[in-house]
Amino acid sequence: MPRVYHLSDIHVGSAHFLPELLERLIEEIRAERPDLVVVAGDLTDKGLPHQYAEAKRWIDRIEAPLLLTPGNHDSRNVGYVHFEELFGARYRTHRLPGVYLVAADSSEPDLDEGRIGRTIYPWLEEAFHRAPEGAVRVFVTHHHLLPVPGAGRERNILQDAGDLLRLLVEHEVDLVLTGHKHVPWVWRFEGMLIVNAGTAATNRVRGKGHPSYAVIDLGPDRVTVRQRYYGARPDEVYHHPLTKGVIPR
Repeated sequence: MPRVYHLSDIHVGSAHFLPELLERLIEEIRAERPDLVVVAGDLTDKGLPHQYAEAKRWIDRIEAPLLLTPGNHDSRNVGYVHFEELFGARYRTHRLPGVYLVAADSSEPDLDEGRIGRTIYPWLEEAFHRAPEGAVRVFVTHHHLLPVPGAGRERNILQDAGDLLRLLVEHEVDLVLTGHKHVPWVWRFEGMLIVNAGTAATNRVRGKGHPSYAVIDLGPDRVTVRQRYYGARPDEVYHHPLTKGVIPR
């Protein structure tokens, strides 16, 4: 049963960054040995070279396969060039046994708003066409596709969220992993499970929220999501039946 850790918004270099939480999470990952760690953007706070260098030192300590995508903070100050140099392509795919993941950059330089853009849609369609038969299909990006409750005024949803959602539904995507709003949440939409990660390593939370991350188990007939809060409160657990892609037994 593949296990994926879903993190987002660690904001290395921010005054709100809590290195002790990231240290604790790295140790947990070392002990748990998941099949993949997804970091859904905002590795840095302002996209500056020294922040990227520090983020790279942290990320290199994660003892698991990685799938990363930049966030709006990473693209500040033309920071996406550092992302590509240190972490690789901003658009990529990854395979696990019975699982196929597609990651795409939703950030725009020096803007908080996100957009995938119609020029990227052919690449996404081709990527999903290459998904193995019967594999669970997963899409990863930074910006949220649906409004997140308790996240304040809704301003930074993907500008082309409607078109992107239609594309994902048409290609029978099972699971979407996002971040950006620092609020953990789970939506069910047209057969997809959409999981928004909170901030994994800062105290920049909303209301009475806590730093958090998600642990996702991809079973033979369902997805199980555990939103974890570093022990500050019990895990929130969600079960989602797989009605389209199913991992072979």
